Amino acid sequence: MRGVLSSTKMAASSQGPAAPLSAEQAKVVLGEVLKAFGAPENAQRMEEARDNACNDMGKMLQFLLPVATQIQQDVIKAYGFSSDGEGVLKFARLIKSYESQDPEIASMSGKLKAMFLPPMTLPPHGASTGGVAAS
Repeated sequence: MRGVLSSTKMAASSQGPAAPLSAEQAKVVLGEVLKAFGAPENAQRMEEARDNACNDMGKMLQFLLPVATQIQQDVIKAYGFSSDGEGVLKFARLIKSYESQDPEIASMSGKLKAMFLPPMTLPPHGASTGGVAAS
């Protein structure tokens, strides 16, 4: 696995735009991203942002998403992705494209999303939609 990682880094650094990563390479990079979120300084930054957001979706976008984006950028730029929001979006699309093919990537992606998206609660089944009842 280490060989995949170092050859991916070297290939990415010698190219301008991000080369499409294989599923195995994407899995390695995704693992690096997850590991970065677990680093004490990043975990603390995320916790502070989460506290500021108070589980409010608007505040999540304002406080938590920029921190999460920065942490991802710091990792994925070594693999040829641009170090801006666009690079993170391209990486996210790449991971999404592999989710249905690789259960491990799907699981890792779910863990990543859970780090910066609030838990979504579904309304109770059969709850009023707030619309006008049909006559």
